[in-house]
Amino acid sequence: MKPTGWTRQIHRWLSIVFTVAVLINIAAMALGVEAVWVGVLALVPLILLMLTGLYLFALPYAARWRGRRQASWQE
Repeated sequence: MKPTGWTRQIHRWLSIVFTVAVLINIAAMALGVEAVWVGVLALVPLILLMLTGLYLFALPYAARWRGRRQASWQE
């Protein structure tokens, strides 16, 4: 599998982990549990989601840039 495929798969699983973490956070708030780790629980997958999402967002632009660069080099 290409690195892009792995990144997409990791991004999909991270979205599931993030959703579960947010649900746990909501349940803890409803029960009145005041713990810092519950709030941080959703931040870890969110940061990883941001990184993988930015990478996937930039892929088409990087491919276009590489295509133009190779075309100008061959001329």
